[in-house]
Amino acid sequence: MRIQSITFRRLLILAIAICATVACNKSVSDRTANLAPLNPANQDLNAGNWKLVLLSRPDTFPVVAPAATSSTGYLADLFEIKGYQKKLSGDELGKIRYWSAGGVLRWNEIMRSLTAKYNVPPYQNADGSYPIPSSTNPFAYPYFPFSNPPYAARAFAYVSAAQYDALVACWHYKQQYNRPAPYMVDSSIKAYANKTTLPSYPSEAAVLAGVSAEMMKLLYPDEIASVEAKLQEAELAAIESGAATRSDITAGEALGRQVAQAFIARGRADNAGKAVGTPTDWANFATQAQAAGQTPWLSLDAPSRPPMLPLFGKVKGFLVDSAHVVALRPGPPPSTNSADMQSATSEVYNLVKTPSREQMRIVQFWADGVGTYTPPGHWDAIAAEDFIKKNFSEVRWARNFALLNMAEMDAAIVCWDVKYHYFNPRPSQLNGQIKTLTGVPNFPSYISGHSTFSGAAAAILGHIVPERASAYMSMAQEASNSRVIGGIHYRTDCSTGLTVGQGVGNFAIQRATTDGAE
Repeated sequence: MRIQSITFRRLLILAIAICATVACNKSVSDRTANLAPLNPANQDLNAGNWKLVLLSRPDTFPVVAPAATSSTGYLADLFEIKGYQKKLSGDELGKIRYWSAGGVLRWNEIMRSLTAKYNVPPYQNADGSYPIPSSTNPFAYPYFPFSNPPYAARAFAYVSAAQYDALVACWHYKQQYNRPAPYMVDSSIKAYANKTTLPSYPSEAAVLAGVSAEMMKLLYPDEIASVEAKLQEAELAAIESGAATRSDITAGEALGRQVAQAFIARGRADNAGKAVGTPTDWANFATQAQAAGQTPWLSLDAPSRPPMLPLFGKVKGFLVDSAHVVALRPGPPPSTNSADMQSATSEVYNLVKTPSREQMRIVQFWADGVGTYTPPGHWDAIAAEDFIKKNFSEVRWARNFALLNMAEMDAAIVCWDVKYHYFNPRPSQLNGQIKTLTGVPNFPSYISGHSTFSGAAAAILGHIVPERASAYMSMAQEASNSRVIGGIHYRTDCSTGLTVGQGVGNFAIQRATTDGAE
């Protein structure tokens, strides 16, 4: 970005500082640190029959029948729990409380922290070129990934969809084997989380730990050790809480890891690895814009930076296919040589000259730039706070996050297709006097990514929590407006982006009404 009044180096230093205070500690979950244990209003015992995302059947991966509760092996499992519960420390009780609030919530918070930690663009080489993070060498600078908004949306979608399929399979086997929780078998075992009648085999906590940890190996390879430590913490907390035996955990983790492998195979073939494109691709976009009589987008970074993920529009989505991507593509923005574009640029210039305190608040609240968990993570945080109040079961939490995050990933695909189809310049490119109130993203202007993400999120969240539908749409509108106020987008970028995002969100709603959960 050509950051007016702030050099890129200073921004990079600021981003690293943000990571140190936001992504590398518990700040993402501070507001949820002291939640009560998950207490579902409905256990969703029929969830084993819900429509899957990727797996063809809930029993795609077999889970062997558990030992009888009268068996020697099971009794040994109970003794292990009793041994732990005799001498639980304050730290151990704190971890039980933390994880008992909900595994889907906690793994999503971990994902948001990792996204913020890795959302730092690489600094240029001495020759003015820029290195590109590579999944084939993730431990060398620039560290893989650079979790920019499209990458983050894809990461959230894969983890959430895999968690959902894994828990549907888990619920299938719970119903099939119907082995009660340890505290239901032995009254001397204390339930440190809420007692439920949900069968414990296989353990949902371990299924979530296994599937999440395995997915993160692909998405955040430099975090394998820390993620595996979280897996061990979550599983031990489930045992110490009296909710699961060791055999419940072993079966659950194995099932989760197997489901993850199916999603990993999909991820390796979804074209995301080709999204960076080549210098030839980058030049072709500019040539096509010039041939149409338009001023092509230029990187405003100094030195000029390659455009962000120009071929992300070719990535395979979960809800929309390539034909839908084209069908959702809106008409062109005003010509860069037109009176309409001059008027739109003037509006932006006038807005950034004398912003009010409230306008600055809006811009900063929705900025979601370098060192943050990006717009998709912001909407996950909004959703999580509302889901907590609804007392959803773990499997419904997973279903709802899968719907939200698949919509966000597909919104990124559609938005990036539009951006590089039209290759439209930013306001500050057409008028160098425009000093943005935040950075200038390194990709074309039309349509607004924030608006597209927000329109998609508001649509599906309004379906999941209908009493909040108008509030979500108001938030989406404010997020969209923030990009005009901040000098980053023309108004048509944002209004069109909201509409396109809602169109993507409608695909998530269509799935929601047919997945068996309603």
